[in-house]
Amino acid sequence: MADTVLAVDIGGTKMATALVGLDGSITDRRSVATPHPADGEEIFSALEGLVAPALAGGTGRALAVGVGCGGPMDTAAGRVSPLNIPGWRGFPLRDRLGALTGLETHLDNDAKALALGEGWLGAAAGVRDFIGMVVSTGVGGGIILDGRLLDGAAGNAGHIGHVVVEPDGERCVCGSRGCLEALASGLAIQRITGQPAASATPAVRARTGRLVGRAVADVANLLDLRLAVVAGSVALGFGAVFFEAAQAEIDACARLDFSAGTRIMPAGLGDAGPLIGAAAVALRALGRSVFA
Repeated sequence: MADTVLAVDIGGTKMATALVGLDGSITDRRSVATPHPADGEEIFSALEGLVAPALAGGTGRALAVGVGCGGPMDTAAGRVSPLNIPGWRGFPLRDRLGALTGLETHLDNDAKALALGEGWLGAAAGVRDFIGMVVSTGVGGGIILDGRLLDGAAGNAGHIGHVVVEPDGERCVCGSRGCLEALASGLAIQRITGQPAASATPAVRARTGRLVGRAVADVANLLDLRLAVVAGSVALGFGAVFFEAAQAEIDACARLDFSAGTRIMPAGLGDAGPLIGAAAVALRALGRSVFA
């Protein structure tokens, strides 16, 4: 177990843990629904029910704990305030998990974690400039430039879910209007259509893809990158209709010499991506490169 990391993925719909090897192999995978509505201690109790058995089931001692969690957050303080988990506002997740496990614990945004994982072992392996995205219950992103993950002042760089794609559009939980997350997330689609995202019509799936493509084009134009790797239940569940519409919008909006030809593609790690990404968060903090 000393050659593993305890990976923890926390989202608005579910929480998951696994032991991840230094080669990205996954064992002892567990998950539970994120409690709603619930206060901070109830949510942490559910997480504790995953973490304790995972550690008890291994042999030896894990190197560290790596956590990918919905944002925003203050990574320096180790506190999280996920928009889709109202019970956690300024919750000291890093310190609480460190006390629970007795292990050095490293925390980052779940979409940034996904970007690390996809750059390590997934669809962006070998690529030094790209954005990794999650389009699921919420929408988030992580940006790799020159082979380095961008952090930002408080650790929230790459939060593409709050790029405005439709001025004066739907009110977002962040307080603005027309954010990508307010229009393209699973929660937004259910609110707008009255149906779960999994039941979305082809027209809704295509519109969601166009909005994501619009945001990706903005990032490509701003940051001189040509690849977006997208995971999450909405993007992957919507499939070809989503990705074709997103690519058409990128082609229409990213027209500069350096952004023309930007591609969008499904993430390569499937449902293992968030956990491999969480492990990569810890490995990065421990000084172990996850990029070739």
